[in-house]
Amino acid sequence: MARQEINFTKAAIDNLQAPAPGSRLEVYDTKTPHLRLRVSHTGRKVFEIYRWHQGAPVRLKICVWPEKTIEQVRKAAEKLNAEFANGENPAEQKRAVREEMTFSALFHLWLEQFAKPHKRSWEDDERRFQNYMERPFGNKRLSWFTATRVREWHQRLTTQQKQRGPAATISPATANRSLALLKTVFAEAAPDLHNPCAGVKMFKETSRERFLQPDEMKRLFDALESEETGETFRDYIYLSLFTAARRSNVLAMRWTDLDLDVKLWTIPGEVSKNGATMRVPLADAAIEVLERRRRTASSVFVFPSSESKTGHYCTPTKSWKALLQRAKLHDLRLHDLRRSCGSVMANQGTSIAIIGGALGHKHHSSTAVYARLQVSTVRDAMEAATRAMLATRELPEKVIPFRRKAGGE
Repeated sequence: MARQEINFTKAAIDNLQAPAPGSRLEVYDTKTPHLRLRVSHTGRKVFEIYRWHQGAPVRLKICVWPEKTIEQVRKAAEKLNAEFANGENPAEQKRAVREEMTFSALFHLWLEQFAKPHKRSWEDDERRFQNYMERPFGNKRLSWFTATRVREWHQRLTTQQKQRGPAATISPATANRSLALLKTVFAEAAPDLHNPCAGVKMFKETSRERFLQPDEMKRLFDALESEETGETFRDYIYLSLFTAARRSNVLAMRWTDLDLDVKLWTIPGEVSKNGATMRVPLADAAIEVLERRRRTASSVFVFPSSESKTGHYCTPTKSWKALLQRAKLHDLRLHDLRRSCGSVMANQGTSIAIIGGALGHKHHSSTAVYARLQVSTVRDAMEAATRAMLATRELPEKVIPFRRKAGGE
């Protein structure tokens, strides 16, 4: 592929379009040697020097656009080029300084520059750091990290927690998510350093199959309608059940993404897990909750919060635990509500393709099938599932248990 060059101007850079997911765009300045702009599929634009030095390629980040003006970027590039011309390697100097940084400092750098601007779920990453990384790694310098030490930490995550008792057990999946976060922080915030997570293998995970049975769903509804349950939390749980959407998407739901007249919720691709825009049909019960909330809405978010840095409601851990106690439910997670809706649909004989479409699954072998599904077809299945869930509020003495739903999560 031919090297792409343009005269770096504000207008030219602003007009550069993000490439397709999984690829990136690299453009060189026509005025300053070795000055390159890299554009990721998220639209993030990074200025850097890219050149060969002593027989090896060197890449040195200058800034993220538009932290500096074009003139400032060019001056920084000229300074770096002069250092290379004098036989110095500013990348090595920067790497030496970086290695003396603590991991806590690196994580918060990553949080501010990479996570917050691009991830609605950055608070989950911050909590993961606080729960699993801050104590063992917070004060460690980056030069301390090795693959062996990371592997030992990954192994200890589960064994140490298990020693505290079953209630505090960390699953292999949680340990893997923590390792993935550590790897991402090094890859994005310290790309000039060797990533100590390279070669560290994830634990083998077994799929979770927990979902609500009819009698459990009745107890959940009874507990939700008690006076002890706050309105915002109750509505959040209802919409999680009635839409089968992922936790982070429900928490960050915006009024501008909703069309209550056509009963449709559109989740933009940049915030959906699979990277594709999702169209979620809304059952009548979900519309009822949303219309009630809209009458008093004063925020862009359906679930606003003045206490959250994001401006929207965050994972209600304490309220969830209190609800489970009132409902006498055990080993139930918020994500299990999503699986429960899928199980109800399976119990009604809904096809795997329609269940996958309703849950927003994306798999190379089934994407084409999901794409051909009519929204009305999925809506009918969601409406029937919602009515079945609500019907558990009036259960007879003997009930038929739900089957495990076919397919993935």
